This record gives sequence, structure tokens and C-alpha cells, in this order.
Amino acid sequence: MKAFTATRDEAATVRLSEVPEPQPAADQALVKVEAYSVNRGETFQLERPPGDGWRPGKDVAGLVVQAAPDGSGPAVGSRVVGHPPALGWAEYAAVPTGQLAVLPDRLTVEQAAALPLAGLTALRLLRTATRHTGHLAGRRVLLTGASGGVGHYLTELAAAAGARITAVSSSAERGQRLAELGAVEVVHRVADAEGPFDLVLESTGGADLPVALDRLAKRGLLLWFGQASRQPVTLDFFRLLTGPTSATIRQFSYADVDEPDGADLATLVRLAAEGRLHPELGTVRDWHGTPEVLAELRGRRIRGNAVLTIC
Repeated sequence: MKAFTATRDEAATVRLSEVPEPQPAADQALVKVEAYSVNRGETFQLERPPGDGWRPGKDVAGLVVQAAPDGSGPAVGSRVVGHPPALGWAEYAAVPTGQLAVLPDRLTVEQAAALPLAGLTALRLLRTATRHTGHLAGRRVLLTGASGGVGHYLTELAAAAGARITAVSSSAERGQRLAELGAVEVVHRVADAEGPFDLVLESTGGADLPVALDRLAKRGLLLWFGQASRQPVTLDFFRLLTGPTSATIRQFSYADVDEPDGADLATLVRLAAEGRLHPELGTVRDWHGTPEVLAELRGRRIRGNAVLTIC
């Protein structure tokens, strides 16, 4: 079968190659991949691939063509969305059944493919924030790097929970969409945001994180879940003494869970099918365009999610 493999070449980080068709383990279903999503974090991972047997691909949607040998998971013919650990940019993928959710007819594979990594990140960020704040209704939230797939989901989900969101987006066009999804204010720079904020969701790192931290309310929470700027963060403890009192800074990983992703994937699918969560398809292209999409994602030229389809 055909699949995208890592090249270790900076100019073109993937190429379409012939690879063996996967042989599913007992708890894995074989999925004919019809669409997959490419995330900006994967562009960074491709710069330093983990190993020779690794292939990219965490967000897939398609059709179950072989059920799991142990009898778990969806039956043959089920339309599914999945979140395998890798190997998804291929014609077929073996996906653990705990990492699958069945799709209703009203949801397209393109919409579904945009849900897993970005949607799981947003859902779990807000779940973590709620454990700290007790609830989001009426809370002031600052969201940096809001123009990507995670930012769109965060804005819509937090607004639905009653939060008052200030979103940071350098683009007026992208900011307009965030306002449509529920942001009460959109600013072009973190420095333009007027605090204090009960919660900061920070994904750019570099110089932005200390500026965002300055706008945190007393005993507020900053969840740090990315470093899109590719720049390290420097914090001055003495500056903190004149800033927010007893601020909490917490590093967040969406993968820090004890259960498989299937239940949360099913929640995202349900919300999207009910029209309460809208996958933001910044581009949908034939999968042969994957190398170009990767370059555009690295250059931050795509708003929302990038989805590739396999015909």
C-alpha cells in the first residue's frame, strides 16, 4: 500500500512510498483511511523523526474493513474516526479499538478527521481548567494562538460553558471567525489584552507567555500547552512579585490521561453532529498535496485544520 514516510530532508519532510499493509493486533481494527488531518505539531515532529519504523499520522477517518480479532470495537462497514499513535497518513491503518468512535451519517469524514488531536486537546484543557476554577461561567479567559484548530474548538466550547473569552489573533479575518464562535473580544497582540483574567490558555511560548502571565488574576491559572513561536520562555521571579498573587503555571499535555481516547472522541463526534462544535476546515485537499500543506502549516498560512482526502 501507499503511505507517507519521513525523509529527514528539511526541504521535503515526507514522501509517498510503498509500505507493507498493516497486520492488526488482537485489539486493532483495520481502517481504510478516507481522510486525515495534519497538525502543526506534526510538522515539528517530522524535523526529528523518532525512529526508522515511525510514520506520521494521528488523526484518521474512514471505514472499518476488518474488525478487531478479539471482538472489540466497531463492526466491518462502520464509519469511524480514530486517533492512532502514528502511521495514519496511509491507505490503511491498524487502530486500537479504544481509539475509535463511530460516525453518524450527518458527519463527513473530512469533518471527523479534523476532530481528534485538536478536539481532544481543547476538551481536556477545559476539563483541567474546570477542576481549578470550579466552573467557567462568567470567568474571564485569555486564549493565545487562537487561530489554529485547537483555538477554534477552545473558543466555541468555552463560550458554550459561559466563559468570557479574549482571543489573540494577528489576523483580522481569523479574528472575525473567533468572534462568531463566541469570543467577546479579539486582539492582535497579547499586550493588547486587558486583564485581569481568571484563566490563561497559552500556546505560543517565547515572549508572549510572560506578558500573558502579567494579566492573570489573583490565584489565577495559566495552562501552558504549546510553544508555537519555537522560542524558549524566560520568567523573572522578581517580576512575579509585582504581578499576579500566587499564580499557578501548569504545563499541559493532552495525552496525560488514564483511559483510551474513544470516549472523548465519541463526545466530540456527538457535539459536532448536534451542531454544537464546528470543525474549522482551513483547507481540504487530495493527499498528494501533503508536503505542500506541511510547508504551509509551518509558515502559519492555514487557519483552522488542514485535512487531506484519499480517493
